[in-house]
Amino acid sequence: MSCSCSFWARVILSRFAMQRAAVLMRRGSCPRASGPWGRSHSSAAAEASAALKVRPERSPRDRILTLESMNPQVKAVEYAVRGPIVLKAGEIEMELQRGIKKPFTEVIRANIGDAHAMGQQPITFLRQVMALCTYPNLLSSASFPEDAKKRARRILQACGGNSLGSYSASQGVNCIREDVAAFITRRDGVPADPDNIYLTTGASDGISTILKLLVSGGGKSRTGVLIPIPQYPLYSAVISELDAVQVNYYLDEENCWALNVDELRRAVRQAKDHCDPKVLCIINPGNPTGQVQSRKCIEDVIHFAWEEKLFLLADEVYQDNVYSPDCRFHSFKKVLYQMGQEYSSNVELASFHSTSKGYMGECGYRGGYMEVINLHPEIKGQLVKLLSVRLCPPVSGQAAMDIVVNPPVPGEESFEQFSREKESVLGNLAKKAKLTEDLFNQVPGIQCNPLQGAMYAFPRILIPAKAVEAAQAHKMAPDMFYCMKLLEETGICVVPGSGFGQREGTYHFRMTILPPVEKLKTVLHKVKDFHLKFLEKYA
Repeated sequence: MSCSCSFWARVILSRFAMQRAAVLMRRGSCPRASGPWGRSHSSAAAEASAALKVRPERSPRDRILTLESMNPQVKAVEYAVRGPIVLKAGEIEMELQRGIKKPFTEVIRANIGDAHAMGQQPITFLRQVMALCTYPNLLSSASFPEDAKKRARRILQACGGNSLGSYSASQGVNCIREDVAAFITRRDGVPADPDNIYLTTGASDGISTILKLLVSGGGKSRTGVLIPIPQYPLYSAVISELDAVQVNYYLDEENCWALNVDELRRAVRQAKDHCDPKVLCIINPGNPTGQVQSRKCIEDVIHFAWEEKLFLLADEVYQDNVYSPDCRFHSFKKVLYQMGQEYSSNVELASFHSTSKGYMGECGYRGGYMEVINLHPEIKGQLVKLLSVRLCPPVSGQAAMDIVVNPPVPGEESFEQFSREKESVLGNLAKKAKLTEDLFNQVPGIQCNPLQGAMYAFPRILIPAKAVEAAQAHKMAPDMFYCMKLLEETGICVVPGSGFGQREGTYHFRMTILPPVEKLKTVLHKVKDFHLKFLEKYA
């Protein structure tokens, strides 16, 4: 300790000597004059310089975490819905705010299914219950209906300290899981067990959790996961993160994006050469393609999964979003049980739902659930263990999910208003689906299949050879080049089809139909005008 102190004392005193010497030199004092310790100022300055050189400056050390040293599986993850095109949209928005002139006055974010951001109004009853749960003092207010209060009290009584701010069980609040099971029983006419219900942070959390359990092995025994092409990029992202093997099966665009079991057979047969196909993912209604699978198709898929010993993942978050009068939503759970005990007792199935889509559009609450059936008892324990690592899903999201599965019923005070709002949202979406399909199909070089369900259009677009060459010169996929030009010239942000997957040589983009009708008409006409100019420019 004394050595350290004497060192720093010498440094401080030497610095003082240098400063003192500099003052005397400016005054013209004799350079040989002695300093306060009997030494010349020049020698004091020399000593100070030597002391300061005792600890030479070091260059900054190398970073531990770099692109070269980071987890390569994370680096491989891509998520087109919030990819480069969306980052560019954010830059343009900031330029508009700074007053930089553009050929448009706003960026229209048609890239993502965020209903409330697009102007959809929240469902009154859902927000009333959430307000009561969040601020229980409102339970004494006459401004809230009794059926909303009843649900809020039930949820709060099941929470620690009667507060949404407490942790819940890792599997979720018990009474909410009971309500989810009752909802599934009403929907399917098949009993559901609350013990098979797991509340999740949106459907995405449940999907990634189940895939974590399923992925194993190495080399040719590595787990293969079958996903539809086009697909929702969550699937490819999670598969990359887990270093699993993505096995593509192509939906039939010429047949309204139908799922063909022969295509599944091809995909599995070819995959067995390099991996172990174990998982089959289905999105119904489809995202980004909007198709609704027929009951016969679902039967064929279940039989195929039983035959090939595949674990089924049924992404059913758009189950309320069915618009075509010729289509109807059938849950995989219901069809599985209707096929008989040989299937219902053996096919492992995880199905997913969410608060984010449907008529609710409550994306920000991050509420969701999964029902997992025919899971091995020991694996059930492993699943609960895995869920416990993240403690619990947001309790506010769990409460929002409860209101979705336990809405007002006939005879309750809020039923009429709730039904009116729900029908209005779904009716408007059906009109916008038809409007989008019709207007796109009037444009030369754009072909759009019927939007049977969900909340997106995925039109096929003609991109001339010269535009493909221009895209290659910019090191972009052709449809990324197209969508970037669309954004820069019109302010409309859509997602290129290459982010979802598509057959080679075809090009698409995904666009949500959520904007209000008049704004949607504006978007569609701007796309039409842009597309015609694009074809003319690169013809």
